[in-house]
Amino acid sequence: MAEEPTSVSNEFSGGDSDVVVQAGTVHGGVHVHGPDRSFPPPRQLPYEVPGFVNRVHELAALDTLHPQPADERGDAPAVVTAITGGPGVGKTALALRWAHRVRRHFVDGDLYIDMRGYNSGNALGPEQALTSFLRSLGVEADRIPIDEQECAALFRSMVYGKKILIFIDNASSVQQIRQVIPASRSSLVLITSRTRLSGLVAREGAARVTLDVLSPQESVRLLREVIGPLRVDAEPEAARRVVQLCGCLPLALRVVGERAAGRPLLSLDELVDELVQEQDFLDALADREDELSDVRAAFSWSYRALPEESRRAFRLLELHEGKVLSSGSAAALLALTPAVARRRLGELADVHLLQETARDRYRMHDLLRSYAVEQLAAEEPQEEKTRAVRRILTWYLLSADAGRKAILPHSHSIPLVPPGQVRPVERFEGAADALRWFEAERESLLSALRQAVAWGQYDIAWMLPVVADGFFELGSHWSDWNHVHELGLDAARLVGSPLGEASNLLCLGDVNWRSGAYDLAVEHYRHTAEISRDIDDPWMLGFSLRGLGLVALERSDPGAEAHFEAALAVFREHGIRRGEGMSLLSLAKCARSRDDHADAAALSRRAIDIFRSIGDRWSEAWGALHLADSLGELGELHDAEEHLGRALETFREFTDRRSEASTLRSLGDVSLARREFAAARDFWTRAAGLYEELGDTLSDTLRRQVEDITDARSGEGEGEEGGRAG
Repeated sequence: MAEEPTSVSNEFSGGDSDVVVQAGTVHGGVHVHGPDRSFPPPRQLPYEVPGFVNRVHELAALDTLHPQPADERGDAPAVVTAITGGPGVGKTALALRWAHRVRRHFVDGDLYIDMRGYNSGNALGPEQALTSFLRSLGVEADRIPIDEQECAALFRSMVYGKKILIFIDNASSVQQIRQVIPASRSSLVLITSRTRLSGLVAREGAARVTLDVLSPQESVRLLREVIGPLRVDAEPEAARRVVQLCGCLPLALRVVGERAAGRPLLSLDELVDELVQEQDFLDALADREDELSDVRAAFSWSYRALPEESRRAFRLLELHEGKVLSSGSAAALLALTPAVARRRLGELADVHLLQETARDRYRMHDLLRSYAVEQLAAEEPQEEKTRAVRRILTWYLLSADAGRKAILPHSHSIPLVPPGQVRPVERFEGAADALRWFEAERESLLSALRQAVAWGQYDIAWMLPVVADGFFELGSHWSDWNHVHELGLDAARLVGSPLGEASNLLCLGDVNWRSGAYDLAVEHYRHTAEISRDIDDPWMLGFSLRGLGLVALERSDPGAEAHFEAALAVFREHGIRRGEGMSLLSLAKCARSRDDHADAAALSRRAIDIFRSIGDRWSEAWGALHLADSLGELGELHDAEEHLGRALETFREFTDRRSEASTLRSLGDVSLARREFAAARDFWTRAAGLYEELGDTLSDTLRRQVEDITDARSGEGEGEEGGRAG
């Protein structure tokens, strides 16, 4: 039968597994998706760079490294190829070109991740890469371990013997990527990096393809591709001079070429003159030994040709520390409407100063970002930079809060910073829409939080983790979940906000409860309760008391019931109906533990009435599971079956597969009690299939039950049950 949901402030869970999802502020209508039953192989390679030319020798070298079918050395590491070279030489373009040529050989899929190894301190760690890949391979969120070593072991198990192409872009160190190398030669790992990755060559036997700038001849070919062959062939000497001024660097050639293509009346001789003038203008910088020394003039020429509003957009966009930005986030940063911001982004993408990676998704190359940093420092006063950062942080805060309301409508609202110029923020049609937005923006939210701390925006720094708490929890981003609240707690204490301190402490209590760190969880809950009393916040007081009760339940402490009663009293006094209903369900579990099933049923019915009155359909269905458990023990099987049938419909509507499995299991138990053996087998078989997809060992238990009932009936015949499907 179904168990108590196991969240601290909501008890959200699929129910009857040792693997649970705790959601500290969940209030119905939210679920954890299982993998699709026919989960397709991942195909994640980005689009090829248009107009790719040259690199014939490098492509041939990569062809020689194509992996052979897996042999008996199954424990040998995957074939690893590292494409190394300086910034802007076209490492990613080459890797994508070759990867698309060979991807058909990797029948089990291709994986891609940008490790952001050179992106202003926002590099990804190995645990983030592992989590991303496991999700892409269909691993259920609550099966992904928190521990990095365990996560790596699961990943190696998932890809062992499979033909998978793994593309790791912009790795800055061996430590970033060693954990994501499979122990099977049937897979190939393709890496791009500015560093030589010598440790990978020595230990994993990686092959290295070093990429340099293009030759002058290859550079002219690229220029012909971008500008057009007629103009280039008409002025070959000027074309060679343009190539020289761009340092034969593909990125610089594309930037200059795109700008020149937009000025068809500009001769290449005139282009050379303008680039030389730009270089003269930058003589003071040209002697500097930095990564921009060869391309600064090319970037500057293209940048200075833009209208002022586009130049301003380019330099301010550097303040968006996330990897990818949208017209919505850009609008906040630039203090524009989304329509105008979209136009600015398009203008920059047209001249190759931004790259459009998907519909309304843009990113800036690291070299261009470095150039934007220079322009920002030279042309924008500190006050405007601070205002721009405040706007973008406010946009992420208010957008995340809008998502919280869509997903967790009964969660705790906190007073937020005023919107100021930030209008509008993201709006969501429902929980699924909000969850999709969060997954797309998760890395940007983490970057925004770090930026808030770095820029001293401590009010936003403590608020953002609180409003995004449910996102990190429901998505099972466990390490991120803990990290954001630690930052939030520090920020709240820095600005002396008791509300911020208590809010993040309550969430950290949830984090530690879920991870089994019960002593620390108790400490956080008790501290939350103390502060909540001081600031008169009954919502946090009630849920902190209830958190203490759930920890006590885990420890089989008889004091659990007293905590639940205390929480119930707080919720009732202040009219917090959702908390009241969840406390009643907790008390029902206590009643079942002492075999008082009549009292447990009565408590569950009262909780269901509350959920129904506030329109919380998911929680109403979850309460029905509790009620059916007690009704089954009381022999009221018909009523139990009716409640389970309605709950099953709701969980399917919300695509809550774990709760669906729990309900099917309970329906099987009811059918067995009614001696409807064929129905019991059917329900248990369907539940076992769901649990198996979720990686839950209950699938094995249920299949044994099916075998036992089949063996028991085989000698008796099916009789009246023979044709019933259940």
